[in-house]
Amino acid sequence: MIAVRKTCLPLLVTPLALAACNEAYDPRGVDRDETLLSVSATGESEVRPDEAFFQVGVENFARTGKAASDANAQDIREVVAALREAGVPADDIQTRTVGIQRIQYGDRKGQYQANNIVAVTVRDIEKAGDAVTAATEAGANVFSGPDLRISDSEKAANTAYGEAFKAAKARAQAYADAADMEIARVLTIRDGGGAQGGRYIPGAPPPPPPPVSMPVRTQAMPEEQAGGVIQPGQTTSRVSVQVDFALVPK
Repeated sequence: MIAVRKTCLPLLVTPLALAACNEAYDPRGVDRDETLLSVSATGESEVRPDEAFFQVGVENFARTGKAASDANAQDIREVVAALREAGVPADDIQTRTVGIQRIQYGDRKGQYQANNIVAVTVRDIEKAGDAVTAATEAGANVFSGPDLRISDSEKAANTAYGEAFKAAKARAQAYADAADMEIARVLTIRDGGGAQGGRYIPGAPPPPPPPVSMPVRTQAMPEEQAGGVIQPGQTTSRVSVQVDFALVPK
């Protein structure tokens, strides 16, 4: 079920000067007996996410690089095997980070640290909590996420665009009625882009700058936070359009 909301932003009404002849004189196609009405509107849709994305892995310490690396390789194999048993296919498990370094400070100075992080996509959100629990029970001690996503993100965005255009047309009709005019035709429609949860939706050029996102940081997950229930909630798609209408007297 998709719930929709729609709103309008302020608009601009611009009467155009008459041309010397009967030809269209505006690049948008406004004729000499028409008035340009430019409307900016927004539309929203809310959809329940159906996928979950998270990163999980293992971190090991040892006195030698080989010992740390060997232990890390064994542990990540067990984590991946647990994810597979939880129903996550191999194509939805991808290595993101493999590293080893010698620690130069702190209580572990002189030891080696090895880590291996995998990105996991769970395409049935109801099974996401089970997948996290399986990974942590198998020894995962690094976790970040989840990022809840919509598998058919384009459909959700298109619903919001439809609501944005309806809002623009309704506002244009209100202005036309108040001015004792009527809408003759739609001249241009410009996609203003928007956002879907944390995902930027590009619009027609020049688009607004995308939101600033922080790099993903992984950290050891405390034992009491391992696993748990994931609440999907609702993801909002919010977009904008600019529509130019030609108005004529009634």
